[in-house]
Amino acid sequence: MAARQGADALGFVFYPPSSRAVDPSQANEIVSALPPFVTSVALFVDPSESEVERVLRALPVDLLQFHGDESPVFCGQFDRPYIKAVRMRPAVDLEQLAQDYSQAQALLLDAYRHGVAGGTGETFSWSRVPQNFSMPIVLAGGLTADNVGDAIKQVRPYAVDVSGGVEATKGIKDLAKMAAFMRGVNSAKID
Repeated sequence: MAARQGADALGFVFYPPSSRAVDPSQANEIVSALPPFVTSVALFVDPSESEVERVLRALPVDLLQFHGDESPVFCGQFDRPYIKAVRMRPAVDLEQLAQDYSQAQALLLDAYRHGVAGGTGETFSWSRVPQNFSMPIVLAGGLTADNVGDAIKQVRPYAVDVSGGVEATKGIKDLAKMAAFMRGVNSAKID
């Protein structure tokens, strides 16, 4: 359903505490049905090396997304492109993180709530994202059909990431919300 609405990538959460978590066989069922040019993304939070390797053996993953405290060395060891998520804590230094994670395809900027790895449904102040940042930004955190156009106009990210903003209930996506979100993305006019 997401691909038919125009999604460029689908994320699969391999973090058991999440209500959105899937196992490799569930994800494989969906990945095998994806049309060409839709990227499959495996999302992890502080996994062990063996956890990532287990998923990679079971699933044809295009991209890895790390949401914990994984080091650049850890993220880069799997022979796959990766994105590093950054929870926008008050004193976060994005330029330093861009240097530290220079091998990442992008930094994904998400809202920060103490003790929560992501998926809060909250936004952060988009004015904190530097203009002309040194690497691609994927904007996440509290995005919905109602605010994604404004987010794109203000931040000018490479991409946006949504989960809760298109759900009927935690972990269950809603076709009407996905369609509305994609209309919001597509209607954002950038000069």
